[in-house]
Amino acid sequence: MAAELVGGAFLSSFLNVLFDRLSDPEIINMMRGKKVDQKLLQRLKTILNVVEAVLNDAEKKQITDPAVKRWLEDLQDAVYDADDLLDEVATKATTQKDPPGNFLARFLNSQDREMVARIEEIIARLENIAKHKDILRLEKIVAKNMSGRIPSTSLVKKSDIFVGRDKERDAIVNLLLDDAYNGELSVIPIVGMGGIGKTTLAKLVYNDDTVQQKFHVKAWVCVGEEEFDVLKVTKAVIEKTCSACYSNDLDTAQNHLKNGLVGKNFLVVLDDVWSSNRECWESFLTPFECGSEGGKILVTTRLDTVASVVKTKHNEAHNLNLLNEEQCWSVFANRAWDPLESRDRSTLEEIGRKIVKKCKGLPLAAQTLGGLLRGKDNEKDWIDVLKSEFWELSEEDSGILPALRISYYHLPSYLKRCFVYCCLYPKDFEFDRDELTLLWMAEGLLLQPKSGITLEEIGYEYFDDLVSRSFFQHSNTYVNSFVMHDLMHDLATFYGGKFFSRILELKNAAKHDAKTRHLSCACKNEDDLLMKITEACDKLKHARTLLQIFNKYGVFSAGDRVAVSCDLLEQLKCLRVLSFNFFSDDENLMHGSIAKLIHLRYLDVSYTSIVTLPESLSCLYNLQTLKLRSCVKLKKLPSNMQNLVNLRHLDSGGTDLEEMPKKMSKLKDLQFLSHYIVGKHEENGIGELGGLTHLHGSLWIPKLENVKNGGEASSARMDEKIHLNALYLSWSSFEESEICDSQSEKDVLDKLRPHKDLKELSIWGYRGTMFPDWVGQSSYHNMTSLVLRGCRNCWVLPSLGQLPSLQSLIIRELDKLKKIGGEFYKGDATHQHQHQHQHQQTPFRSLKILIIQRMPCWEGWELYECDDDDDAPFPQLETLWILHCPKLRGDLPTFLPSLKELRIRGCEELSCYLPRAPIICQIEILGKQEARMRDLPLSLQRLSIPGNQLVEYVIDAMIHTQPTTLKRLEISKCSSGISFPGYSLPPSLKELSIKDCKNVEFPMQHQQHHSLQRLYIYNSYNSLTSFALPAFPDLLFLSIERCENFTSLEVTQSHSLEDLWIEKCPKLENIIRLPASLSGLSVSKCPLLGEGIERKDPHIWPSISHIPRIQLDGKWIRNDSSS
Repeated sequence: MAAELVGGAFLSSFLNVLFDRLSDPEIINMMRGKKVDQKLLQRLKTILNVVEAVLNDAEKKQITDPAVKRWLEDLQDAVYDADDLLDEVATKATTQKDPPGNFLARFLNSQDREMVARIEEIIARLENIAKHKDILRLEKIVAKNMSGRIPSTSLVKKSDIFVGRDKERDAIVNLLLDDAYNGELSVIPIVGMGGIGKTTLAKLVYNDDTVQQKFHVKAWVCVGEEEFDVLKVTKAVIEKTCSACYSNDLDTAQNHLKNGLVGKNFLVVLDDVWSSNRECWESFLTPFECGSEGGKILVTTRLDTVASVVKTKHNEAHNLNLLNEEQCWSVFANRAWDPLESRDRSTLEEIGRKIVKKCKGLPLAAQTLGGLLRGKDNEKDWIDVLKSEFWELSEEDSGILPALRISYYHLPSYLKRCFVYCCLYPKDFEFDRDELTLLWMAEGLLLQPKSGITLEEIGYEYFDDLVSRSFFQHSNTYVNSFVMHDLMHDLATFYGGKFFSRILELKNAAKHDAKTRHLSCACKNEDDLLMKITEACDKLKHARTLLQIFNKYGVFSAGDRVAVSCDLLEQLKCLRVLSFNFFSDDENLMHGSIAKLIHLRYLDVSYTSIVTLPESLSCLYNLQTLKLRSCVKLKKLPSNMQNLVNLRHLDSGGTDLEEMPKKMSKLKDLQFLSHYIVGKHEENGIGELGGLTHLHGSLWIPKLENVKNGGEASSARMDEKIHLNALYLSWSSFEESEICDSQSEKDVLDKLRPHKDLKELSIWGYRGTMFPDWVGQSSYHNMTSLVLRGCRNCWVLPSLGQLPSLQSLIIRELDKLKKIGGEFYKGDATHQHQHQHQHQQTPFRSLKILIIQRMPCWEGWELYECDDDDDAPFPQLETLWILHCPKLRGDLPTFLPSLKELRIRGCEELSCYLPRAPIICQIEILGKQEARMRDLPLSLQRLSIPGNQLVEYVIDAMIHTQPTTLKRLEISKCSSGISFPGYSLPPSLKELSIKDCKNVEFPMQHQQHHSLQRLYIYNSYNSLTSFALPAFPDLLFLSIERCENFTSLEVTQSHSLEDLWIEKCPKLENIIRLPASLSGLSVSKCPLLGEGIERKDPHIWPSISHIPRIQLDGKWIRNDSSS
């Protein structure tokens, strides 16, 4: 987000919201002609200007002066009340049917004198607060140098500890020593959050012996300011590298520096840079680029934006990661104890390692807490630190939060509010950018956008800005989720103060301050959960936020459901965000008085059992977001939804809605609509989509059978919805007896043609016999995913081969398709002749996943003719599934160079060779088909094969090729004899499954197979009555099922076996010997053996009595889990 680096105090942007409201033409028009009211508004503006002037000073002083902190809290409390009042006035003015003047006459003169009294009371509070600014000696200062940080130096103390940065140090030193670019200036940025060790690493590099020898001229400059003063920094470099320069003229200074560097190798470190002003930076570089040779500049910064501006073309930014736990422990331990001391510290070390976990890999935290405990041998001191929050440590003892506070000071005011809002979430929460943006928007934290950009895009910029400043970090769990370091979370909690509260982290509701405006509840199974929430809501009548936060995986348990009465919520008339699972099956529980929540902008009742929404919901004029996801009993939306003119996000995915309300086209601001269920009437038909021109993200359109013709379809204007990424078109299932006009169906789909930048398209249940030409046109250059499913009348596939970006293609349930022909590979559905072949690009050149499934009539796949493997289709295909295509015969594609996974199931007539695939890892062939293999790929890791021919081939191939990567092997449905000579099992094999193989042998010839860990035997070995397990000494798990002729079992050579499962072996009656390592035995549906175990037969029990856990037919005979 392009903005000044220090944008002022936390409350500055909040006051700007009030100034905007007071400048609102509607409010001004309402007040026109009412002199007393104009005076009221002017007084309010004046007093807000007075307090705004001293906010920067107050924000700085609140850290050390409790009185200033209390003054800021009182001010913020009053500002909240003023904002609520002005929002109420604006809402009522907008929604009243009478002209503004008539409404105001009633509002201000007779019916709402209470409102006027509230305005006067707020002004009086603010004036009283303003008087105290002079007592507290608050002054007007500019928002700069608020951090008070001591400048860094290049010196390294003996006590400085460098842990876990060897790789980064070596990489940067090598770059500094590298002369590969003919003496061009190199700028190398080091980036990371505060306290991660950027300056420490720069010192380590700066003082490296080889670097010292390489550079004769060196300078260390700590910039540390939000503005990059070119003259000041230039003169600082001059002082370190040349003779003194006393001129304050930039041209003179730069010439002085240039002359001092001519012909010299130089290294300059600029520590703690905050400005990303490219013009200033390029001006600063001028003397370094004129005449010097082999110059290097090392820059440390917390901001990705700075790194992208300063780095030179041959260099990438070095992003520092957090330390691992052991590295963090080393930093902590070296600070806490003298390394030369040798005495028992095991008790303190145990506590210390728990303290280190709190540091979450941040070196500064480990270093500070280690130093805090140095010389303290009292266990209680260590436990106190373990139980303390970081913000509870004194400023003198801990430099952690002050170090991170610098990053906070440099945030623009509007970003400070967004950052602090995140303290409502528990630590380690996985943040989703889109969801957080909706909440910021509802809370009024986003500045009003300029033309051409949406509020949501403003929110995305804010979030990305916080990521670039290291307030968020990419999660290791999900691709598009982010986490906040615990210390950043502590910082947000510190600045959230009394106004933010996580309900369940308080031991009693009395701790809630009356100033609290934002409440959250992270789900936990606690008996007093409901009581805590109820008490909190009852005490906090001015709360704006009631936010239920589900666990990071989105899983709901019975204990997560909280039944908060709707009557209680209606007392919270200032609510803007309500996200709570507070409904039961009672459809009347959410009754009409929800309309009293006139400030409400965000309502999430997802995953509840709600059956209906009250009609009065349509009166929530300010509502921006309505989430109804997975309300599986919900069948209908309020009939007057069109009144929600500010609605921007409507998510009804997973509901049972039968149709949409009428006139949805009036919701002109709608940015996201998960589903539009096409109705049978014009007022809720497909044409209502035509007016929704700003839709973003994905859109699912079910019940397209209700569209009568192409004319109706074209009124949806799908090609104009240029912000949609994904489109799902769906027709309901139909009976075979239904008659469909194929041409009309094709015309409807033709007129639903989306815009050319669409990324994902799914067509379900289409009733035509052919697809329109646009499906598969190469002009859809961004399309990555395509699904054609349940199009039961289609007898020909569209031409898809020339979609340039297509990565995933799923074709299933096209009941009448008999052949995939040459048109499949071509582009734009044109009937191209053979001589045009060379003008086409390689078909399916980007495709990675191809799934063809449940095609009952598909008989053949026409192969693409080409002279060279390099021109063959599917060059990038990694996954190929062909499932349940019972009539398929003939050939499959012959060469798939990138294929990693091949699955063939339920294709009984397929008997061709498998494709050549040099890097394939997994082959799974199930069913009766007799597909054949040309060779056994050396890259194979998992192999599942059925039938005599394939099994015999694989056994033979293993004897000759000995694959070194095969880890899992499953053979099945083989009636001929199979012999596994010991030397034929690959040494890498860890898991072996033998299913429906009547005659199997393991003639191991005194050899042992050490790698096998899991063995499954199912319905095999029918010729054997007793079974002695072969020599698998490291086997951990053995399962034997449906071996109907087994009478005895012996397992002696597997000394590591832990679990043995035996099931459905009706003749098995004896277990001769089992290894001492066995910890679990499960026997099911083996009547003879089970009876012997139950009565502890002396022929059986001595063999199994040592096993701690024994289960018989699902019941525990013994369960000693401690053994």
